[in-house]
Amino acid sequence: MTKKTFFFIALVINGALAFSNTVSFQDDNYTGTVTYNETARPGDAVFARMNVKISKTLKKKNAPDTAASLILMKGNRKIDSAQFYFFNQKAKKQPAAEMLASIPVSLWTVPDSHYSLKIIFTAGVTPEKEIILPFKVEARSFNSEVLDLDERNSGIKQNMTAERMAQIEKLNNILETVMPQDIYSLKPFVHPVKSERMTAYFGDKRVYKYTDGQSETSYHYGHDYGVPEKTDVYACADGRVVMSEFRISTGWSIVIEHLPGLYSLYYHLSSPDVQENDFVRQGQKIGLSGSTGLATGPHLHWEVRLNAAAVTPDFFMRDFTFSSSDGQK
Repeated sequence: MTKKTFFFIALVINGALAFSNTVSFQDDNYTGTVTYNETARPGDAVFARMNVKISKTLKKKNAPDTAASLILMKGNRKIDSAQFYFFNQKAKKQPAAEMLASIPVSLWTVPDSHYSLKIIFTAGVTPEKEIILPFKVEARSFNSEVLDLDERNSGIKQNMTAERMAQIEKLNNILETVMPQDIYSLKPFVHPVKSERMTAYFGDKRVYKYTDGQSETSYHYGHDYGVPEKTDVYACADGRVVMSEFRISTGWSIVIEHLPGLYSLYYHLSSPDVQENDFVRQGQKIGLSGSTGLATGPHLHWEVRLNAAAVTPDFFMRDFTFSSSDGQK
């Protein structure tokens, strides 16, 4: 199958889209645009929004399926990939299609300018097309801290029982699930508590010191809000509750699905107010903060996962789906 590479780039500089580029493409069968964030830092994500209009000639051929994939490249090497999904599942057979794809940029990504994004696009019987997009990973610095754990927290951290391993496996299976039809919110996230006081941040390098003299180093996968016990906790965006239960490591925990592969997590609650399969609205109260599980004091741990990878919640506090580019709210 013949492949052609083509693109036109125009910088979008208005309002919330100042961090994005828009690429236009066309041939005899269709025209379209792709809007995406052209830079990211380790722990961010890349989102690409594609709008495609099928030509009248192609429409007469029963409006063939439209499909596309997004690939993160470093030089000629594939780093990660994701399929585009449709905002409306019926759109895949319509003359105009609107699609979204996203890839997490790992905490361990080496910053430099030798990255690119490749979109592979096809509309039914038409030849496969490639769109190459410039992309850069910029440097990011993280904090470091040492945590001296007491006997209780040392026991939780070093717990290797079958019960804890099963809980970890269950959560991982949820976070690895990508359901293309599960589109609940395209809006920017909001803070999960009314206070913005944080005691720890995404990407902090932590050294845990145990009471037996051993230690372990890991990264902190979310933001910690320093709020008192039983502070109201709110959903950061519309979504479906996919977990609401007590876990050994994270205490009372809630996980909400917002988009295919995109989840928000709320840990160490004193109690949850929602159950699995509940649908919640942005700003809806979902529970009370606490210090259950591995916690050195009352706080809320708020985390965001994309395709199972931890990504900074800050990335999602802006118009990350580029909804304002077409007048959507």
